[in-house]
Amino acid sequence: MEKNKSFKITVITVVKNSVNNIEKTINSVLKQKNINTEYIIIDGGSKDGTLDIINRYKEKISLIVSEKDNGIWSAMNKGLELANGEIIGFLNSGDIYYTNTLNTVEKYFNENTIDFIFGSVEKYKLLHGYRPWIIDWSFGFYTSHSVGFFIKRRKHLSVGLYNPKFLSADLDFFYKMIKKFKLKGIASKKNEIFGKFEKGGFSSKINYITHLKDLNSIRLNNNQNIIFVYFLFFVKILKKPIKFLKSIK
Repeated sequence: MEKNKSFKITVITVVKNSVNNIEKTINSVLKQKNINTEYIIIDGGSKDGTLDIINRYKEKISLIVSEKDNGIWSAMNKGLELANGEIIGFLNSGDIYYTNTLNTVEKYFNENTIDFIFGSVEKYKLLHGYRPWIIDWSFGFYTSHSVGFFIKRRKHLSVGLYNPKFLSADLDFFYKMIKKFKLKGIASKKNEIFGKFEKGGFSSKINYITHLKDLNSIRLNNNQNIIFVYFLFFVKILKKPIKFLKSIK
């Protein structure tokens, strides 16, 4: 392991029609100091003034792409393919990094033989830790994709891109990353908080039963036992019956 290496870190922001949130996200990246950063923004053809805000900072942003796309995962894949950094992080519009987050990321990759890291994140509560051993029955094993997740680019590409047929394509990627490719990861310390996750993001807008069906598809696509997968499905319904009933109305 090469210590005290200066990594180029690529941050990818995917956005569409987020005029009220994009500026704080941009500023949180640009305020990172003493770090070699490539910042890529993939805009899905915004019509609400988002692009005007982005263009105010175009001299400080490495690459801006604005065109119609096929959704969030296709846009993230586009960013990945354009990235030049050795380490990749994702920061969705509305989410922010705290001061020195990227320095902390670089420190972890210098001091540990790892492929990826999950940092602590403020969401509806403080999310921290990384528990890969529970992935077979729970996807609550990590902190956050946006804000908290950083991975070596070549390792990400060895696992593959995000599969846009899944609503939660990040969970499909994480499952393969851990179970099939056995990449090595670590969590930041609880008090090393990478940033804040904005409420009301993409995942929060998915209907509950649709979400459960999507998780089933991810598990089955990764060759989990079908009986066990549907057992988990019904357990989740029984744990949140009111939420389930509301989702099927």
